[in-house]
Amino acid sequence: MTEELKKYENSIHKKSSFGWTPKYEEEFRTNLNKTVFFPVTKEVVEKLGWELVYEDASSIEARKNAEGFHWGQKIVINYQSGKIKINSQSIQSPLFDFGRNSKRVKLFIYAFKEFEKDYDKEALIELEEKVNKANNWDDYEIPNMLPQPEKQVEPKTWIPIIGGIILSILLGFIVAFLTIKFTYVIGLYEVVIGFLIGFGFKYFIKLSNYTNFNRLSYLLVGVVLITYILNQYFLYGLIMSENNIEPIGFLNFIKMRFQEGLLIKSINTGSIGLVISWIFQIGFTYVIAYTQIASHLARYQLEKIPMEVVNFAFYHFVKGKDENEVRKELTKMGWSKEEDQNDVFESIGAIQSMQKLNRMN
Repeated sequence: MTEELKKYENSIHKKSSFGWTPKYEEEFRTNLNKTVFFPVTKEVVEKLGWELVYEDASSIEARKNAEGFHWGQKIVINYQSGKIKINSQSIQSPLFDFGRNSKRVKLFIYAFKEFEKDYDKEALIELEEKVNKANNWDDYEIPNMLPQPEKQVEPKTWIPIIGGIILSILLGFIVAFLTIKFTYVIGLYEVVIGFLIGFGFKYFIKLSNYTNFNRLSYLLVGVVLITYILNQYFLYGLIMSENNIEPIGFLNFIKMRFQEGLLIKSINTGSIGLVISWIFQIGFTYVIAYTQIASHLARYQLEKIPMEVVNFAFYHFVKGKDENEVRKELTKMGWSKEEDQNDVFESIGAIQSMQKLNRMN
């Protein structure tokens, strides 16, 4: 950030926001058209030191990362017929933002208007031509040849299934053991379990070459449920063995847990609190693992196909060709098998998936 921008930032009169996710929003108008709005906005975002995480046909999303004990902000800039709406929202949902969101919004508006002054009519025309050329891939040179596809490995469905079951058993036992020996920390354990499941699936995907995300997400539901069911069963077994008491049966153990309820410090939340805690465990773990698996799968799909091939296919899509026509172009370059072509299309989809994942809080 320049000294001028830092000076203005320090002079901003902040307006604090309060709420579950504090936010602040303002609107202003610009003479820039939609085409040049994007490169100018991205230049402003870069100068402000924010991280660009996403863009679509009408908006740009950036992030101001947390500093020290401060919360970060997510900044969304929308363009519609010359009207720019900018919204800054706190990440991780603190209840009070101490004016940081308003500070981000006002700083962006000032910086944008300053950058806008640097573009006269000729510079804007030149910028628009440059953007249109880039968007239409006019500078792309069609290669004479492409890297050839590697030998296809038959997807092995059984690897993620068996691997998921083994992982569930291990995690169920480890969590039960740690709960008995130490204590169960709600929130921490779910995050760790979610990351470990995602890490395990990373290798299951590579070993099996199985990339059907819908079925993997269904499998994930089973893995998470089995993990927590087995956790209760192992917990039951460890309590019975360590206390050297006669087994009462697993179902009776669960019944007793319902009767005792969930104790948080000195407050007994009853069976309702226990059920809510179990729902939270399963749901939160699933969300963490789901995000991890989506990320690992997208990276694997990108690694499988050389970027030259992805760019070649994407270029033809940009030029208005449909899927069948792109398949014909790939066939001319040696990518004649349907399975290889499908992998190319999956890689293009993986790029879009990575963009979506980047914008998640």
